[in-house]
Amino acid sequence: MLHPRSFSHFNAVAKVAAIQMNSAADWVKNRDTAEKLIAQAVDQGAELVALPEYFPIISADKKARFVLAEDDGCGPMQDFLAEQAQKYGIWLVGGSLPLKSYVADKLTNSCLVYGPNGARVVRYDKVHLFSFQKGEERYDESATQIAGNQPVSFDTPFGRIGLGICYDLRFPELFRQLNAIDLLILPAAFTVPTGQAHWALLLRARAVENLCYVLAPAQVGLHENGRKTYGHSMLIDPWGDVLACLPEGEGVVMDELKAARLQEVRLQLPALAHRRW
Repeated sequence: MLHPRSFSHFNAVAKVAAIQMNSAADWVKNRDTAEKLIAQAVDQGAELVALPEYFPIISADKKARFVLAEDDGCGPMQDFLAEQAQKYGIWLVGGSLPLKSYVADKLTNSCLVYGPNGARVVRYDKVHLFSFQKGEERYDESATQIAGNQPVSFDTPFGRIGLGICYDLRFPELFRQLNAIDLLILPAAFTVPTGQAHWALLLRARAVENLCYVLAPAQVGLHENGRKTYGHSMLIDPWGDVLACLPEGEGVVMDELKAARLQEVRLQLPALAHRRW
């Protein structure tokens, strides 16, 4: 049978938006860009807005994130997210930002969510830390970050929402633990090589296997540190159809979540009810 809380609490239609950014090393500049794009999304009717991974900073200086990092619950980045959520009366998914950890030389990559009253709802720390090597292009997030250790979901008028960050997308077992989510939000800063090969493929797979919507706000373009990110922020429906996508440039991706569409797909193909473990 379907999960007992499916559909009954879900608004019939809700507009959601993904913000696509080309973040730089300057927090104030990135904040102002995020503020402008949040306002644009709200003007278009968005009730939930999601920012990309590391929206406050992408820098060539490895120490910059440590300088910017805040204590949990206190600081300008967190204040900004709370103020924006309250100002517009929206659900705001703060992409991700650096928070101080219990280890002096490592941070957490954390996604913070704020409700329409400006209060923080949940915190999710990125569980899977990215590692990649191809020619001169190399990444190892474990050198400066501590991994989270638990999945996170929360209830809204739009349904139950699950969270992941970027590289988490490659690990379907994380989202299976969330149990019948209606929307998966996955802020990212996918590299161009991995993005071209796997971004849309993996996003569509997560939507299909969980019979849920997927909202993926992304970083895009050439950054000051020389990194190129793939963009292609998008919203995908439970059948795996791409409803909206922004391949290039900063901007807003928006479309609707429809309870009727969720119900239709889950009744036609009740895979969630057929799960054995």
